[in-house]
Amino acid sequence: MTQDRDARSRDYYDDFSTGYERERHRGYHALLDELELDAVTPLVRDREVLEVGCGTGLILEKLARIARRAEGVDLSPGMLEHAKKRGLDVREGSATELPYPDASFDVAVSFKVLAHVPDIERALAEMARVVRPGGYVIAELYNPWSLRYLAKRLAGPQPISDGRTEADVYTRWDSPRRLKALLPPTVELVDVHGVRVFTPAAFVHKIPLLGDMFARAERLATTSPLRWFGGFLVTVARKRSS
Repeated sequence: MTQDRDARSRDYYDDFSTGYERERHRGYHALLDELELDAVTPLVRDREVLEVGCGTGLILEKLARIARRAEGVDLSPGMLEHAKKRGLDVREGSATELPYPDASFDVAVSFKVLAHVPDIERALAEMARVVRPGGYVIAELYNPWSLRYLAKRLAGPQPISDGRTEADVYTRWDSPRRLKALLPPTVELVDVHGVRVFTPAAFVHKIPLLGDMFARAERLATTSPLRWFGGFLVTVARKRSS
């Protein structure tokens, strides 16, 4: 069953890879990447980091500039082809069975990936396994307590290529109340950042002045009490020393 699900996800992301970066270098998507990187930069700088679900390497490339060593793993050969063209150190593998020995990295990060993994507890346990004691597991989850969730429910599945929509991949939403329960016992939750708190729809970031206003508001909200209503929850957990 897991192999069949992985195969479907691989096909989905191989198809998605052809146009994945079309809108990712400006506006809304660029802002999301910026806020995610801001959340992890202090923990990644000068350390050895693994990105789980690195995709085309868009974020991994930026992590590699500040980390001592940066590697990536992804289920999709199509996505990895783009990452390899960037000269990144990547390999094919599943989030629930990472192809690395225990305690190989100081930090394991994952953005916009774990929400598409049914056995998320196993994926988080794998991330914790490959991190050294005292290191960090940084996992981004989709939050149902958010405008993004409401917008997705109202708009329905969006196309990602000819003949394929977002409905073709498994997606889960985990509320802030679930965070500690999802984490393995080897780690403790130490922080949460909220990304996309105010943005009702991505297109508002294309509107002059209005887009700037929303971008400023989003930057302020990531660590404020309103972070619990972010469409994306960047969960930071530290691996116990014993």
